[in-house]
Amino acid sequence: MEKLTSPRVIESLLKKYDLHFNKRFGQNFLIDENIVQKIVKAGDVGESDLVLEIGPGIGTMTQALSDHAGKVITVEIDKKLIPVLHETLDECDNVEIVQGDILKTNVREILGDHLGKMPLKIVANLPYYITTPIIMGFLESDLPIESMTFLIQKEVGERLCGVPGTKAYGSLSIVAQFYADISIDFDVPSHVFIPKPKVDSIVVTLKKLKTPKIELENKELFLSIVKASFLNRRKTLINGLTMNTPFDKAILLDVLEVCNIAPGIRGETLTGSDFGRITNELNKRVDTLVEPIV
Repeated sequence: MEKLTSPRVIESLLKKYDLHFNKRFGQNFLIDENIVQKIVKAGDVGESDLVLEIGPGIGTMTQALSDHAGKVITVEIDKKLIPVLHETLDECDNVEIVQGDILKTNVREILGDHLGKMPLKIVANLPYYITTPIIMGFLESDLPIESMTFLIQKEVGERLCGVPGTKAYGSLSIVAQFYADISIDFDVPSHVFIPKPKVDSIVVTLKKLKTPKIELENKELFLSIVKASFLNRRKTLINGLTMNTPFDKAILLDVLEVCNIAPGIRGETLTGSDFGRITNELNKRVDTLVEPIV
């Protein structure tokens, strides 16, 4: 079969199966073979690896993954694309096609006996509308993931890699970097997709940490404190925490003083380690709360 990055081949398959690009599923197919190969290379996929792919579409990247991986399990939400995948991946003996919503799928179950026997890597061209839930779901899971390489909306990729004091920096940056080392591989322009999205994309790789960089006594409290500090970005740290947490302002001021953090700064200037120190101090005072942390 000709390369699935050919617009003519894509149009032919869509016509054959009477399909249309589904906006509900965020379908944008790659039409640049070089980009496909660069993504697989960024994922460092080798013959001993078990690869989980999300949203294969017509199987463009799946074919490339199949050429390099030991085993590929690909999950597609659109039932109408399953017959197409069975045609385009017919010669890929190491590929297993699963129909389902990745957010509702028991990943351990579909990976089966391969899990634990082969290094697990996730590679995907993620639908923009559910990028963050998918990424955070895998980061928070206990799956033995070695790495995740995603083609995602550029803005989200920059937020994942955000550093203090920048516009891109926020709660997503801190929480994602709590779980993983994150790097940007390369930018992807909108014209290499069909249909052409309204925004540019980026490829990022997340390498899950076996032990988080920040030592915490209460992870749930940490997540809630980080979120509270960014709900009102223009508010000072003390005002954001007072408005969005159940802690009394006097306690918050005392904790910030212990941590040597000025209450009048904004949360966007603090590092994940700073939030870790605040959290561990607040955790000593949880018993003062009238209502629980949500």
